[in-house]
This record gives sequence, C-alpha cells and structure tokens, in this order.
Amino acid sequence: MDGFEAEVLARLPLAEAAWQVWRWAADEDHLREVFESSRGRCYEKQLSFPMMVHLVAEALLHYGGSGRQSFEHAAERGALPASIQAGFGKLGRLPIAVSNRFLGSCAGRLLEVFPEGSTRALSFGGACAEDFHPIVLDGKTIKGVAKRLKPLRGARGGVLGGSALVALSLPTGLAVGMHGDPDGDANEVRFLAEVVAQVRAQIAAPRLWICDRAFCNVKSVEPLAAEGDRFIVRYRRNVCFTADASIAPRRLPDAAGRPVVEEWGWLGTKRQPQARRVRRITLERADDEDVILVTNLLDSTGYATGDILEMYLNRWGIERMFQEVTEVFGLQRLIGSSPRATVFQFAFCLVLYNTIQVVRHYLAAAQSRPVESISTEKLFVDVRREWTAWNMLIPASATVVYLSSTTTPAAVRERLRVLLAEKWTKRWIKSPPKKRKPPAPKRPRARTHCSAQRLIEAHAQHTRRNRRRR
Repeated sequence: MDGFEAEVLARLPLAEAAWQVWRWAADEDHLREVFESSRGRCYEKQLSFPMMVHLVAEALLHYGGSGRQSFEHAAERGALPASIQAGFGKLGRLPIAVSNRFLGSCAGRLLEVFPEGSTRALSFGGACAEDFHPIVLDGKTIKGVAKRLKPLRGARGGVLGGSALVALSLPTGLAVGMHGDPDGDANEVRFLAEVVAQVRAQIAAPRLWICDRAFCNVKSVEPLAAEGDRFIVRYRRNVCFTADASIAPRRLPDAAGRPVVEEWGWLGTKRQPQARRVRRITLERADDEDVILVTNLLDSTGYATGDILEMYLNRWGIERMFQEVTEVFGLQRLIGSSPRATVFQFAFCLVLYNTIQVVRHYLAAAQSRPVESISTEKLFVDVRREWTAWNMLIPASATVVYLSSTTTPAAVRERLRVLLAEKWTKRWIKSPPKKRKPPAPKRPRARTHCSAQRLIEAHAQHTRRNRRRR
C-alpha cells in the first residue's frame, strides 16, 4: 500500500482487527466450500454465494439494512453481474442448509483464532462451570417480515419469517450452532439432534447443556446425555417424574434463604426403557412460579444445588444475545420477505455478532478486565464507523491483498494482539444495569402473527386448486 493508504490503516486499528477476524471466518474459498457442501439442488450461475454474503454485509453495515441500496451501488460500480431482481431472488432461494452450515463453519473457524487462554472463567456455577463447557440451547422466531410477496399481502397482524434453534457457548460468548426452518411456527425441539451434532464437532467433551422446559421429556434429553455430557433442563409438570423411594428428599435454603427441595428419581416411569436417572431441584418462591430443574448431575456433594440453580439462571444469556442480534446487528430490518432469506440474514447477523465477540475478548485480555464489562453495542458502533471509513478510502482489491498476508490462526492471533494492545476508550465500558419497576400485568391477547411459509404454501395450494377447476 502507498503512503496515503498506510496512513489510513494506522488510524483504523479497530477496523483492521474486525476485518482480520471477518476474513478468517468468511474467507471466499471457505464460503465456496460452505455452499458446495450444503447447496442441495441449488446452483450458482452469475451470482455466487460469496457475492451474496458481500452484498448482505454491505446492506447491513453501510446502508441501514437496505438490500436495494446495496444491490444498486454494486450494479453502479459493475460488481453485480445480474439484475437487482435476480439478487433478491437468489437471496430468497438460498437453502436453509447453507445458512446452517454458514454459521456453524464460521463459528468453528473463529474458535481457531480465539485469544489463547482468554475463555472467560465463569463467575457462576462453581464446579459445573469448572468441569464442563456450558452450552445454552434456545429457539428464535424471526419477526417483522414485510408483506411484499403476493401471498403475504392482506395478511392480518404481523408476519413471521423462519425460525431456528441456536446453541450459545457461555465461556466464549459465541453462537456455535444453528438449525433453521422456513416455518416460523415450527417446534424447535425437532432440531435438537442436528444442533447437538454441530456443537459436538467443534467443542470437546464434556459439555453441559442448559435448556428450558420445552426440552423436558425423555426423548429430548437422550441426545443431551450422550458421550458423557450433562444437562440442566427446566422441568415441565406434565412430564412424569418417578421419585426414588429409597432416598429421602432433602430440604435446604438457597443463598437468599428461600426453601429448596432436592429429590432423586427417574424422568419417566421406571418401566420405560428410555427412563433417565435424574436429580430434581425445586426452588419454592412465594411471589412467583416455582423453579423446578432436572439434571443428570446426581452428585449433590460435587455439584451443589445452588450452583445448578445459578447456572440455569444464566440461560438468559442467549436471550440477551438474541436481543443484541436484533437491535444492534441489523435483524430488525429484513432484506428479503421469503422465509429462506430471513433465516440466512439471521445466520449472517449471528456470524457478525460472533466477530465482534472475538474482538471484544482481545480488548478485554489487553486491558486485563472482565469481558462482560465491555459493551458489545458501543464497541460495534465504533467498529462500523471505522469500517465505513476503510470502505470509502481503501479499494477492495487493496484490502484483499493486504489481508491475505495472515494465512494461519497463529498469525491472525498475533496481529490482533498487536492491533488491540493500545486501543482502548472508556466509552466502551458497559453502563450499570438500571433497576426497573416490574411491568404491570397485561391481559392475554389473541395471537396476531402468522407464518410467512404457511401463507405461501396456502397460496400455492389455492392456485393449484383453481387451475384444476379450469
């Protein structure tokens, strides 16, 4: 690079750090492999999958989520080899398997450049966090689909896009697995085995799976307990629990003095071949619903009841991730209206979220401060500002050549350490949480959302029926 470009680079270390992480996760050759390995009957003609990823990135980072502006600017500079309508059509036809593979493989590559030894020591969970790698599973439905497609016009209320089951690694803060579905009303429990397999391919055993009550049944906990893994699942009262009569229940207080009941038994009946030996923990709350957990961490001496309750409480980390992905990383404004397009945008936003988490960990390590004290939102504002300046002042061809010098995980890690060693501002410190009054109870309202996939299928069925009548 010449003197001007070198001076620009020196002033944008945060942008270069984010570029280094993003290029390693979403390298063009890697994206081609992702598409080829999971494309099914889909194919590339003029618009390649790496090109689609680049166009979506520009839409979210530079044009406020406007796919049309991204496509128009690309066409203006001769970088779009097809029409704008073809670009939207390609995005709407991307197979769900490509979106699943895109997130999972990018997360695996990001783990390769994760700062060595900086996986945050969890300040909760005691021996549960020390002996296992905690992973939270939860579903996400994509909302706010624009009613551009003909089958969606006139639909009452909001329209749902696709849905997905996502796995979040608590020590790294990365989304490490996903299985999407075009139907926003799909039951995410059906995707459990696929997501568990994705995570096991990336994170070594032993793992600790943390799930809500939707996963509480004999069939669902079976894959969670394989390969020596453990689970903590919120109990659902309509699922049978058979207490072990030979072990008396224990009553003890928690840290706040509330009563806790601890029992041993089986999830299911003893006659069921799939019945699972579990320990049930009930936190009795006078002013709210009791918290009831089942776990195959049977040793109450090694894994204290309070640690298990505290570990489950941090399941809300995935809800905070979903909120940030929606509000900070661009999922509020959906580029496409088809269910497949919404699932791909969700996967892309998760990869972008993961990229910022890696940068956040390097900053925390350089400043010797807890990762959770750095605000993801405030950091991303500055990253996007520097990324925009980089994009305006440095040609894309020069960027590709410059970033190609770091070809190994070790080289990327070393470059990130150098770039972020002195980069710090107090503006990135997360604001203290505010005490808010509990919301007033609301009357239950009738459902006002419908699935875009089901509306499209109903419209196609209606069209076929009319053709047969002619």
